[in-house]
Amino acid sequence: MKKNLTLGEAKKFIALKIKEIKKEVGKKNVLLALSGGVDSMVVGKILEKAIGNQLMLVHINSGLLRIGDSEWIIKKINQSSLKTNFKYVDASKIFLKNLKNIQDSEKKRKIIGYTFIDILTKTAKKNGITFLAQGTIYPDILESKNNIKAHHNVGGLPKKMDFKLIEPLKTLYKDEVRVVGKALGLEDDFLNKQPFPGPGLAVRCLGKITLERLNILKKSDKILREEFDKCGLSKKVWQFFTIISDVKRMGINKNKRFSGFVIIIRAVRSVDAMTAQAYEIPFNVLNTVVERITKLKFVSRVVYDLTPKPCGTIEWE
Repeated sequence: MKKNLTLGEAKKFIALKIKEIKKEVGKKNVLLALSGGVDSMVVGKILEKAIGNQLMLVHINSGLLRIGDSEWIIKKINQSSLKTNFKYVDASKIFLKNLKNIQDSEKKRKIIGYTFIDILTKTAKKNGITFLAQGTIYPDILESKNNIKAHHNVGGLPKKMDFKLIEPLKTLYKDEVRVVGKALGLEDDFLNKQPFPGPGLAVRCLGKITLERLNILKKSDKILREEFDKCGLSKKVWQFFTIISDVKRMGINKNKRFSGFVIIIRAVRSVDAMTAQAYEIPFNVLNTVVERITKLKFVSRVVYDLTPKPCGTIEWE
């Protein structure tokens, strides 16, 4: 059974990683792609302590983020000590173009990984950077190694890159990363932020990704988050989100039958993402969410996924 990481052990871990990074990097610069999640923020804080202004942060808006995510990240970084060398890149059109007509989930992950690396490589070359830091954690490596899925920062990366990778968290589970973040003094809204897949909404938009389906997915996700915020579930549920199916089913709107998309609700309890159980959403909350989502244009019905991990995965792709 995995032992919980203590705050004292987390501080020793940070000190060790700072020492290792200083030795490896020397006076060279490091590029960190900042997603806004706890993993990349913890890496950013460790790197800041280790190399200071030798760190360059890049937030890439892939167009596959939730409504308000990029704005939240930019605001938070500009309020922090990491704002000195921060760059924002809007690459949403590039990602959507590269993903056009792609249905297979593993192909999506690899295309997203390659696209991220291509943008980061160009940014790095302009700034003379040879080190790339990532928020890779142990479950990412395990799941990629066991062919459960290719994570965009592990199995989804090109075999040959112009970077030397720095992955200080690759031996830690998600709950351990949060303890390290607490030891670093990271704010609660980062520490308690629910996990979000590196490939973003691409793995929650089943089948071909179109702008229309992506917008429906974003709106349904926003509705779920709003209703969870209202009743306090956002702070209780480990991860929750919506998925848009790649099939259409009959619905009724204004007394007329129509073929619309199926939205799936997923909410789970977990500690380290290796196992998960469905969270029992109160029926009144679920009913309100469904009522609002079915008012979205082109949505015919909503279903609720109760599958545990295993045998299912947390994400659908």
